[in-house]
Amino acid sequence: MANSFAVLFVSFFCYIACVTGKKFNYEFVTCGSALKLLNSASNVRLHSHDVKYGSGSGQQSVTAVDSSDDNNSYWRVRGKSGNDCTRGVPIKCGHTVRLTHLVTGKNLHSHHFQSPLSHNLEVSAFGDGGEGDDGDNWIVLCSGSHWRRDEKIRLKHAVTNYYLHVSGDTYGRPIHGQKEVSGYASLSDLNYWIAAEGIFIKPTETLMGGKDIHTEL
Repeated sequence: MANSFAVLFVSFFCYIACVTGKKFNYEFVTCGSALKLLNSASNVRLHSHDVKYGSGSGQQSVTAVDSSDDNNSYWRVRGKSGNDCTRGVPIKCGHTVRLTHLVTGKNLHSHHFQSPLSHNLEVSAFGDGGEGDDGDNWIVLCSGSHWRRDEKIRLKHAVTNYYLHVSGDTYGRPIHGQKEVSGYASLSDLNYWIAAEGIFIKPTETLMGGKDIHTEL
């Protein structure tokens, strides 16, 4: 039931975004936004599903897919473990966030298990109902003061200090054609991401010196 509700929620608001999106110009990624993350070098989107790794941690797998219209590629932006952020507030560069998979409720996670194909560090989806542990925390690395929707960023894992990365390795069955996502030790063009499709919560007007108003796309 929860998964069905999440799919309906995403489908409805994506319809609204397609119909009315041209009327809005949301500059920032904000707390509470649900978005897809596009790897700018490989042109694939961060993805998860109820398929567990057959090795390593055995946790829910995280991959990257070509499709731009897959509901399993939405992630909700939240504050770090134990310190959630305020809805609609732009995410500052250098701040720590969690990314919660909208359909399964598990958080983007990493640890010191090896990834199955490249033997970098495994990236998984972990926790229940959006609550996991410190391995769910990622630092947003960007060039300005806040995470802008139109800029490339990196996500650095707060525990391992590895970067969220697409290696280029491709899975076979049961997730044929999907790309491996892993933690990578070094800076690379393959660990750049950009906000793509999504449901963006408008930044509060107080940031711009006006009234405190929240709007959804």
